[in-house]
Formats: sequence, structure tokens, C-alpha cells
Amino acid sequence: MQHDEVIWQSTRHNHCSFMTKITTGNFCRNPYNVTGICNRSSCPVANSRYATIRDHDGVFYLYMKTIERAHMPNKLWERVKLPRNYEKALEVIDKHLMYWPKFLVHKNKQRLTKMTQMRIRMKKLALKTREKIMTTPRKEKKREARREVKAEKAAVLDKSIEKELLDRLKKGVYGDIYNYPVIEYNKVLDMEGLQAASEDEEEEPEIEYVEDYEEFEEEDDMEDFGNLAIENSHTDANIDDEETDHEDEETVAVDRKRGKRESRSKLEKDELGAKLKKKARVLVEVEHEDTNERQTTVHRDLVVF
Repeated sequence: MQHDEVIWQSTRHNHCSFMTKITTGNFCRNPYNVTGICNRSSCPVANSRYATIRDHDGVFYLYMKTIERAHMPNKLWERVKLPRNYEKALEVIDKHLMYWPKFLVHKNKQRLTKMTQMRIRMKKLALKTREKIMTTPRKEKKREARREVKAEKAAVLDKSIEKELLDRLKKGVYGDIYNYPVIEYNKVLDMEGLQAASEDEEEEPEIEYVEDYEEFEEEDDMEDFGNLAIENSHTDANIDDEETDHEDEETVAVDRKRGKRESRSKLEKDELGAKLKKKARVLVEVEHEDTNERQTTVHRDLVVF
């Protein structure tokens, strides 16, 4: 026959595998304990009539134990699923624990409140993005570094062996061997095709762009054009002089001087337009009426753009 007081005296004063003693007090590690404290009213082992609430993957269940099922350990606890709504869960607890001790009813409601708050906090933390700190031991880092070095050496060795074998195969060292690996043979053919295509692309002539005329040629052309304009002006002046009705010699001399001045000015303008990018000239003429002498001074200035 089960006696609760005898069980409590033996577990409290002799030995209990669920009891934990620390400086602040004695606690109970039994998962069915409703408060987590080791005392007479909260001990699930020393109470034949007991109720608690447990969590299974986010779902709350109400567990109840009675003295009538003490002889059946596989059916000792009666489990009732609680709804997710907090108010409806309280109603279910009141319904099933209607004639139970008020201490157990109050502690179960208090446990339901704490577990509901904990579930809400867990949902909020799951929605937030938090940094996860992960540590890697030094031994693993060193081991991975050694493996990387070995893998690089193996890759270089494999490539060198493959290259040497292909060179020997091209030179005919192995003689008449007919069992060529198909994959490697196709790879060699593709490489040779790419090399031939690259050589064809390199043989294409390059296109160069050259200036149309040099500056000196342009200057010579402009000077020839200026001389032609001078000759045409001289011929026009001579024709006009012949057609005149024997005017006075002074007027004829003046007309000739004007024609020469106009041709000279045209020539200077043409030369100035042609050589504007390189140099600029300033012509200064000094004419004396008595001696019919003309003195020309040329000033050269560099044009800076």
C-alpha cells in the first residue's frame, strides 16, 4: 500500500536522485514538478494526487495523477491537450481540477502563464536576425591548410603528368597503341582546334589610320594659290591700263600701286589663314613718295593655343 508521508521522509532525509542542493536552496529536477522546488507539497513522487503542465514541441498538455492508477505505471498519468488560447486553457484547467486542492490549481495556472509568456518571447526572437558566433579550433584550421597545400601539389602533379603523356603520344614514343581513352583524345583534339583558331586570328592584318596631309604640304598649296592670285591681279591691272584713254602718267602710277597693294593684302590674308595654327606674321610697310621705295618689316610671333 502507498503511503505519501513515508515516501517523503525517505526521499527527503535519505536520498533522492532528483534533488539538487545549492546555496540558495534545494531544487527538484523531476520534469513533472510543477514549481521546481523540493518541498512536501510540490514533490511529484511523495504526492499520490498530483497535476502539472508540460510542453511538447510548442503544445501544452495537462498531466494528472490519481491514487486509483498507482498500480499501473504505464497508465499513471492522464494527459489532456490544452488549447493555444490562454483563456480557453484556463477554462480547461478549472474544469478538470474542479475538486482538487487550491494549491495545485493555482500553481498550474501560474505555470501556464509563465510558459505562455516564454512561447511569445521565443516567437519574437525567432523573427529577429541575430548574429551567430561560431568558433573553429586551431587544429581544424591547421588541418585544412595542410590539406589545401597537398591538394594544390596533387593538381600540379596531375597536370604535369598529363602534359608529359600527351607530348610522348604526339612524338610516337608508345608506338602503335590503339586503346586511346576517348575523353582525353577528344580533349586533345579540342585543344588543337583552339590553337589553330587562335593562330588564324593572329594572322589577320592590323588596320592603321594615317593623317590626310601634312602641315607643310598645306602651306605650300596655300603659297601657290597666293602666287596665282598675284599673277591674276597683275594681268587684270595691265588690261585695265591698256583700255584707258591715255590718262595722265601720275594717275596710272597710282592705279598700279593700288593694284599691287590689293594683291599684296590678299596674299597676306591667305598666308595668315593657312599658318594660323603654327605661326602668325605681321607685315609693316613703309612707303616713301620721293624715292618710290618700299620697306617691309616682318614680325613673327608664336601663336599659343
